[in-house]
Amino acid sequence: MDDTRTSLDVKEYPDTEVQKNRILTLEDWQEKWVERKITFHQEQGHQLLKKHLDAFLKGESGLRVFFPLCGKAVEMKWFADRGHSVVGVEISELGIREFFTEQNLSYSEEPIKEIPGAKVFKSSSGNISLYCCNLFDLPRADIGKFDRIWDRGAFVAINPGDRKRYADIMLSLMRKGFQYLLSVFSYDPTKYAGPPFYVSDDEIKRLFGSVCTCQCLEKVDAFEERHKSWGIDYLVEKLYLFTEK
Repeated sequence: MDDTRTSLDVKEYPDTEVQKNRILTLEDWQEKWVERKITFHQEQGHQLLKKHLDAFLKGESGLRVFFPLCGKAVEMKWFADRGHSVVGVEISELGIREFFTEQNLSYSEEPIKEIPGAKVFKSSSGNISLYCCNLFDLPRADIGKFDRIWDRGAFVAINPGDRKRYADIMLSLMRKGFQYLLSVFSYDPTKYAGPPFYVSDDEIKRLFGSVCTCQCLEKVDAFEERHKSWGIDYLVEKLYLFTEK
């Protein structure tokens, strides 16, 4: 096997230059759901989250957990089943409805008065609320603060030019004593335009390091056969834990 594929200590690229002008619209993401181009969805949930879940929750009960760009992530049910309160945001109404249907959860929907055209979907049990709107509009809805953030597929999906704005929103949502788990990818961004977009260690420290202690918990080889079509020959997933400084 090729060394570049197996080595998890991969070269850092000047990411701010390579993909900085790449833009996907909200309509592009909605279209992915309609056309079923959702290979980012993990039906069995995220294995690294599962592995680190107990350490992430620290045995605490009744936590508020935020899922940015949640899609129909099955992990939302994991947290709800453990007695925590889950809030997600997702632009695709289709994705939100599929979550409730596939998890066999009854739900209600209502407009979000602060955001024209937006809706919030709530499980009948009351412990899952999913906002269907642009993530950058969400602060207007005053959704409160969170004990935990699980960021898988969100930071790597937003347009690179929006990262500072995104990080500022995430930091504004965190309560004292927070824990924030972030999954990102390393690959050669000169060979694939994204998404998921390439994220460097330096950018993580630059955007979150003033407020958070940033620790890389684990690196895993995430390369699959389908990634060959991206033109890359390695893909490393990195799991970071941010805690309060």
